Amino acid sequence: MRILVVEDDAPLAKFVAKGLEEEHYAVDTVHDGEQAKSMACEVEYDLVILDLNLPKLDGFGVLQQVRDHKRCPILVLTGRTRLEDRVRVLDGGADDCLLKPFSFAELSARVRALLRRGVSAAQFKLRVADLELDRVQRTVARSGRRIELTSKEFALLEYLMRNAGRRVTRTMIIEHVWNLKFDTGTNVVDVYVNYLRRKVDSEFPTKLIGTVRGVGYEIRPEGVEASVCQ
Repeated sequence: MRILVVEDDAPLAKFVAKGLEEEHYAVDTVHDGEQAKSMACEVEYDLVILDLNLPKLDGFGVLQQVRDHKRCPILVLTGRTRLEDRVRVLDGGADDCLLKPFSFAELSARVRALLRRGVSAAQFKLRVADLELDRVQRTVARSGRRIELTSKEFALLEYLMRNAGRRVTRTMIIEHVWNLKFDTGTNVVDVYVNYLRRKVDSEFPTKLIGTVRGVGYEIRPEGVEASVCQ
């Protein structure tokens, strides 16, 4: 799942992003309201974490702009203690409000609660054959056996599973998982696919992740045919 963190306090933004990435979320960070408005309205996010005190356009303005275009959950962070501000935030379309200072454990719990609200059970649990990925709890298991993945491995596997049975190119993967333009000189996608194969496929008779020559990769519920693999 992809989260946008909007926070003008750079150290705090880095702290929040690092904690979320360690829990296998894909995280983008911006530091002003204009950037936040553009990113939130143009990119598909599963959740926006929004500070109120922002340069260029304040959090209330961002909230209004996003709500005019998207229905993704919005968690507001604020140091404002007045009840009127919190009421205004919630009436303005925010789904939750967390006062600063806060513990990361509470932030993480609120994120999970909002994500559960935002998707159906069928959407937050992805299954391909005996492989299961829980998008909210951030866990992966195959045949009931827990598989530990890094944040980027998890994001890559989630993208492949959401496109199960469909061939995805290296360009599609790098743009969706790394949020970058594809560089023909990089082999980062191939490297991470190999990491995944070692963890997801190597100890099981049915291989799910296949390489499509000249195209990219795919994950198949019925297993990968030898003809598509390198």
